[in-house]
Amino acid sequence: MARAVVAGAGPAGAFLALLLAREGVETVLLERQTDFAREFRGEVLMPSGFRMFSRAGLGDAFGALPQRAVERIQVWRGGRRLFELDVRGIAGEESVPRVVSQPPMLEMLVREAARFPSFRFERGALFRGLLRSGDRAVGVTADIGGAPREIGADLVVGADGRFSAVRRQAGLEEDRNPQAFDIVWCKVPLPPGWGGSPAVRAFVGRRHFAVAIPTPDDRLQVGWVLDKGSFGELRRRGVDAWLEDLAGHVSPEFGAHLRAHRADAAHPFLLSVVSDRLPRWTGPGLLLLGDAAHPMSPVGGQGLNMALRDAFAAGAILAPVLRGAPDPATVDAAAARVQAAREPETAEIQRRQAIVPRVLFERPILSRLLIDLLAPPLVASGLASRVLRNTLRLFAGGIDLGVGVRPGRPPST
Repeated sequence: MARAVVAGAGPAGAFLALLLAREGVETVLLERQTDFAREFRGEVLMPSGFRMFSRAGLGDAFGALPQRAVERIQVWRGGRRLFELDVRGIAGEESVPRVVSQPPMLEMLVREAARFPSFRFERGALFRGLLRSGDRAVGVTADIGGAPREIGADLVVGADGRFSAVRRQAGLEEDRNPQAFDIVWCKVPLPPGWGGSPAVRAFVGRRHFAVAIPTPDDRLQVGWVLDKGSFGELRRRGVDAWLEDLAGHVSPEFGAHLRAHRADAAHPFLLSVVSDRLPRWTGPGLLLLGDAAHPMSPVGGQGLNMALRDAFAAGAILAPVLRGAPDPATVDAAAARVQAAREPETAEIQRRQAIVPRVLFERPILSRLLIDLLAPPLVASGLASRVLRNTLRLFAGGIDLGVGVRPGRPPST
């Protein structure tokens, strides 16, 4: 029997499993896939997220990962660059957002965790359901290696993403916060001359928004924000039509690059944007973290960030409890403290995330007024860049957690 079973080896699950295992908590981590390569993974990591690695003693391991610094954000309207924002030190220190390849990051976390005998990782493990004693979760059932298994635990942690099977089995319902937009992602070759520029380019227009992010593999991740439901028509017209429409909304040289590399574009991936939050992240013997508890909007690059911060707080609170032989009431109280520690920041970040889409997509008259009439004087006065910098400050720096992780034993070598 394990003290903790963590379903989902994404950022929240893998990081939490490491934090627990190094404190001597018997931990089983389950992952449905056999590797970490997926159709889409968010790669933007803010200082408040990677600071969790430093505070957990993983700064060097994180620094060795494939990554690219983001030092500037350029805001464009068609072929005109409106302004450029230097984001160095935006989180109150000499750090900048990073674009980090998630698969190597997750492999690093499970590799570090595997140094401890209290850790077990099961790849290709399909979660089937919760083991229950009365209304209490006491473990999970899963198909591992094609065979059904039961794994008992004092605490089941669902970190299995926005479509969480653990959440569904637990019957925990989210508060719906309907979004007016979706986002389509793809990767294209990096345009000539962009490789040496640590800048993200944002293209703003009426009822659309595009972002181009250089990635550590020397490609360009392109996201196009659209009215919710509008991608279906573009998809019916084909990838060429989708890229042609996108090319018409960006600078001419970037548009020409997109047209020239139609055949090289990775399969477009439609991310149906949700921004929900469960009133309760816990049940008897159960805790949800990351997107399983609060799916995040892509605004501000917060999904990966918040998952790591959830795991950091959960590790600090749960490890001292699960290391012993805790009674159920003590376990449940600790799980409730995790939600209490994390919910205020989550709610505030989601509130801020909703502001820009509300203006661009839900209030078209205000959007037209802002972009066509107010943007030029705001840009000329420098007010636009100051507003953007202040908006990004919270996304980059987060809200102080107020909890720490015990140093624990250093990884064995």
